[in-house]
Amino acid sequence: MAEEHFDVLTKSGEKTGVSKPRSEIHRDGDYHRAVHVWIFVESTQELLLQLRSDDKDSWPGQWDISSAGHISAGDPSIISAQREMEEELGIKLPKDAFEKIFVFLQECVTNNGKFINNEFNDVYLVTVLHPIPLDAFTLQKEEVSAVKYIPYEEYRNLLAKEDPAYVPYDVNGDYGKLFEIIRQRCQVNAEARSLSLQKQLQRYSPVTLEAKLTELSEVDQKALGLIVKAAKVIDDIFYEQVWYSNPALRDWLKEHANASELDKLKWDYFLINKSPWSSLDENEPFLTTADSAVKLLPEATKLIAGWKGIEYRAAFPLTKPPGANFYPPDMDKVEFNLWLSSLTEEQKHAATGFFSIIKRRSEANLDASQSNHLANITKKLTDSNSDLYSAPYSEIYRPFLTKASELLHKAGDLATSQSLKKLLHSKAEAFLSNDYYDSDIAWMDLDSKLDITIGPYETYEDEIFGYKASFEAFIGIRDDKATADLKLFGDNLKLLEDNLPLDSVYKSKDVSAAPIRVIQLIYNSGDVKGPQTVAYNLPNDEKIVEDRGTSMVMLKNVQEAKFEHILKPIAEVIISKEQRGFVDFDSFFTHTICHECCHGIGPHTITLPDGQTSTVRKELQELHSAMEEAKADIVGLWALKFLITKGLLPKSMVESMYVSFLAGCFRSIRFGLTEAHGKGQALQFNWLYEKGAFVFHEDSTFSVDFTKVEDAVESLSHEILTIQGRGDKKAATLLLNNYCTITGPLKTSLEKLESVKVPVDISPTFPLADALMN
Repeated sequence: MAEEHFDVLTKSGEKTGVSKPRSEIHRDGDYHRAVHVWIFVESTQELLLQLRSDDKDSWPGQWDISSAGHISAGDPSIISAQREMEEELGIKLPKDAFEKIFVFLQECVTNNGKFINNEFNDVYLVTVLHPIPLDAFTLQKEEVSAVKYIPYEEYRNLLAKEDPAYVPYDVNGDYGKLFEIIRQRCQVNAEARSLSLQKQLQRYSPVTLEAKLTELSEVDQKALGLIVKAAKVIDDIFYEQVWYSNPALRDWLKEHANASELDKLKWDYFLINKSPWSSLDENEPFLTTADSAVKLLPEATKLIAGWKGIEYRAAFPLTKPPGANFYPPDMDKVEFNLWLSSLTEEQKHAATGFFSIIKRRSEANLDASQSNHLANITKKLTDSNSDLYSAPYSEIYRPFLTKASELLHKAGDLATSQSLKKLLHSKAEAFLSNDYYDSDIAWMDLDSKLDITIGPYETYEDEIFGYKASFEAFIGIRDDKATADLKLFGDNLKLLEDNLPLDSVYKSKDVSAAPIRVIQLIYNSGDVKGPQTVAYNLPNDEKIVEDRGTSMVMLKNVQEAKFEHILKPIAEVIISKEQRGFVDFDSFFTHTICHECCHGIGPHTITLPDGQTSTVRKELQELHSAMEEAKADIVGLWALKFLITKGLLPKSMVESMYVSFLAGCFRSIRFGLTEAHGKGQALQFNWLYEKGAFVFHEDSTFSVDFTKVEDAVESLSHEILTIQGRGDKKAATLLLNNYCTITGPLKTSLEKLESVKVPVDISPTFPLADALMN
């Protein structure tokens, strides 16, 4: 039998591209990877230990981890964890039973220097409700002599005393995390958790959003009901895009929401964040796997009379995965880029495109066995040396998209507006073909009282590359008067592009007028977690932007709610008394318009120094969202002043637009520095403060220095636009690292807002949409 090979790693844990036999790895002391899997019993607060076989070459005859083993060359971590559990203990568990809690570096020498172990261990926790009967285990005798349960605190004490019967772990070092995580889950203070969740919920001001349907015919109202149902399906897709066990967590929390006050608070806050990670707290978890769904596996082990099987908690990691559910959780950029370099241009386009996810071939058969529609994908896989492959949304989300497609086709048959009819039918077809070009053109051409945006668009959830689009839906009633009033902005995009504070070589030659639609929002779904969207500029597809430009949608009732509930209270606390009166809704609303307009100008498709054509998104990767939001914001402010200078807007706006922008900085920064808008706003605030455009006073208020702000705005606009035009990721990293921080005066002001309990954002309800569903 051939000796097992392991990937050789650097001292910091990256793959070197070299693999070696197991014996040579431990002879030479090469860094490599392994998995540690601990089974924790929730009801008895015990850990399962295994007694290592006397024939093992390390730690023979000592009690150790529930299950452990090396990760073979090219294998993913989670598959290794599943395999070791099945081989050593005879337990077959799905991947959602495994919670990766940390990575532990073990460096030691045993057997008189003959066995050198430099090992990066992915540590997993499997939480079961009740002990698995000892008779249910099928032990791999050459590896495991016996198993037993032991209270976790007793086990920790034995390790602390370095009891020779147990494989040693430094519980006062990194491995102490295991016991600390378990302790926190076992010693829950329900009252304290309830209070904490109440404080988190209080940061969102509840608002009701609706609009009049009097101008919609009875037939169009029926179509609207079907569209809302389709948008509900979009929600289901997004929950799965965030993390694979997220839908199970959602269903469990909903089912148990009325069990106690704490359970109700968990459900309420989950609905806002659509995940166990808090958007306003740098994605810190407010739930753990101990709060998650219980699943029953009757046949995970050999059958035992009178025992129904393993009940386990569907796991999710404490740290929000940067790649969400778009990529394998253990994939890094090096692996992705190596795979990418082996693909044809067409395959590269699919892999880096908006509408595909990246999976592992080694997991494909397991996933396919659990889902019929995924079995079709595995049949289509071509031979490849890489474990990675790309799969289109139309295949991955086929059951959901088929349902949504049927609903949109039915709504399209009913719709009286020809442009709406075309949009609904083309979007329904795009869901199943994965080709969104025609449907996005139809969206841009939409001229209907009923305004619909539905599909995969924004890429904020993909924090690895910013490639993958999340599904979302916005349904509203067009405000015809407000829409007519805004034609000025869309019509002057070419004028703005030509006069950008940017070298001519980077300016776009073909900029189309951008239609702007103002709507009253009556429902949203999908990627609308945490802070609510006030406007959007779509599509993001560079091909469509190049061919047709973009269109903007302003959510006026959302903006009105945010101004009343958030911006006005911020101004009362943060803006100096002398300038407080300059903060008004018209300036807030008008800057939001310019923000969205400016997404459509500036560099998009660019030429790199080597002559290659690329896009800003692909070059800046995970930094693109924050840089693009900062660009749209600061260039939007520049554009307002430019339009005033040209006599297209009144001069009376100058003071109010700058002061309203200053107040708005605090609104967005409070979203957190992991969120694109918050990160982009921190960059702008700190730049303008450094240039003296924003002034901090002894009473902890701010004001605008009108003599310095114009130059400061122009200089930052030039800096960001130039970085985008060059596709310069290093410069973008440096800029964000230098300015995306919470400086002293900023920290003081944010704490002041917290102390007087000014809400951070709104939490909308949609009674009209709920009524249409009935």
